[in-house]
Amino acid sequence: MIELRPFDKLGGADHGWLKAKHHFSFASHYDPNNMGHGALRVWNDDEIAPNTGFPAHPHANMEIITYVREGAITHQDSLGNRGRTEAGDVQVMSAGSGIRHSEYNLEPTKTRIFQIWIEPTARGGQPTWGSKPFPKADRSGRLVTIASGIEGDADALPIRADARVLATTLKAGESAEYAPQKSRHLYLVPAAGAVEINGVRVNARDGAAIRDESTLKITALEDSELVLVDAA
Repeated sequence: MIELRPFDKLGGADHGWLKAKHHFSFASHYDPNNMGHGALRVWNDDEIAPNTGFPAHPHANMEIITYVREGAITHQDSLGNRGRTEAGDVQVMSAGSGIRHSEYNLEPTKTRIFQIWIEPTARGGQPTWGSKPFPKADRSGRLVTIASGIEGDADALPIRADARVLATTLKAGESAEYAPQKSRHLYLVPAAGAVEINGVRVNARDGAAIRDESTLKITALEDSELVLVDAA
């Protein structure tokens, strides 16, 4: 089953400095019938104006993955971590028992990100943060795991969840396949381009909520970049 969630039907907010679209219920966009997809709780599509951002605020008991699509984001937290994550790279914060952080776009141009929240397998624990480059050339034509709590995904940024986050870039006409385990919750969003998943067209920034598909065949209808979450 593939449920298409078109970008123009998503809830959202325009704060001037922040233009946000929410694939699931979030903040002022409350939708009790769309509280997540399995352990995937949040998928925000954020556009952040230059020299603006999110001032220090708290999180706890959530795995937060930031996929930078354009520009860069600068992170600082209460543990003393500081880092700049640019387009093509990924950062992960395990909020654990509690952490405060800020995220700013200190660039001269707008920054676009996907921010993905996944519920952890256990509450509490020491909070952590990390980032890693995943060059688009290295994932051309194949799905690469960029964050994971699943044993064996050694090259991915670690998260404390029964989930993995994958990404790929596909040239028009190229295909990639993925075979999920039965009963998993999958959610796919093209950051750019358009793809067909088992015959269903998904345009840029649309969401596709997927269940009970033994194999996904993802074919690029035009040059595309996409992110896929596989969660319990």
